[in-house]
Amino acid sequence: MTSPDFRTWPSSDTRFSRSEVSALIGRGDAVWERVTADVLRWKVKSASGFTVDASRPVSQGDRVNVTARVLGLTVVEPVEVVSVVEEPDRVGFSYRTLPGHPVDGEEAFVVHRIGDEVHLTVRSLTRAAPQQPWRALYPVLRVAQRIARRRYLRALR
Repeated sequence: MTSPDFRTWPSSDTRFSRSEVSALIGRGDAVWERVTADVLRWKVKSASGFTVDASRPVSQGDRVNVTARVLGLTVVEPVEVVSVVEEPDRVGFSYRTLPGHPVDGEEAFVVHRIGDEVHLTVRSLTRAAPQQPWRALYPVLRVAQRIARRRYLRALR
């Protein structure tokens, strides 16, 4: 599971729930330049209500903590960047969760062009984390993931 476009993700692995959502962010070169810089600086997460302890652009191998604050609780989500893509019409990255994260899996954020349109696609493979209490809370976390994905699609507009 190391490709932001999921070409290498196992399609027959039923242990993981798959999700892919996309949204039009805007049009034109100015939007493209802004959004590609933002996605590589974690803005898709930070503008969605998370805190990221990284001050530089994503780089393969980076290990960072993403922090969520929900209902007075602070949840630290350790992740490792496994792939970064910077192509003329496609820019983004993927990360995998590390031990201690509430779920087990991988997530990717890819900005791409279709003509002059700039789109963001968010893809994920997730399953319950092996440790408690997260394993027992997995059904609630799936709902939280759907909410977060909607926020991601608005974050770079």
